[in-house]
Amino acid sequence: MYVGLISDTHGVFDSEFKDFLEPVDVLWHAGDWGGDRAFVESIASWKKVVGVYGNCDSHDLRYDYPGVQFFDCEGLPVLMTHIGGYPGKYDLRAQALIENYRPKLFVCGHSHILKVMYDEHYQMLCLNPGACGIQGWQQVRTALRFKIEDSELKDMEIFELPRK
Repeated sequence: MYVGLISDTHGVFDSEFKDFLEPVDVLWHAGDWGGDRAFVESIASWKKVVGVYGNCDSHDLRYDYPGVQFFDCEGLPVLMTHIGGYPGKYDLRAQALIENYRPKLFVCGHSHILKVMYDEHYQMLCLNPGACGIQGWQQVRTALRFKIEDSELKDMEIFELPRK
């Protein structure tokens, strides 16, 4: 499975990101979609999407995307939520989810900062793709793409676009 991972679009999804993510089989969105229903549907009609809502998303969107997703991707247990944190600094709600589900891959957004970290304590990889949109203070907009095969994540690539 070839996966594209984005977060914090806040209503902006530029052609440069679409070009980078064009070859993926599925797009994971870690919340704060922003924009209106047409914006969200434009992404969901372009690629198959697995996503969660974020703290800035409308109540309408929350009917289509839950606050937490726990699923299996090619034998890899994945936990996704918007506000998560990172090893040693997890949000309390996220930490309770991690302890309950015991994923091997934890995906979150919210911080607008790209992080790829391994958590020795929970024996899981933590991914935050940073922010795809222009809202916030980040200077670089980012996305990830990678392959998951036989329960392993590999061939990760980072896309960076200066904030305009």
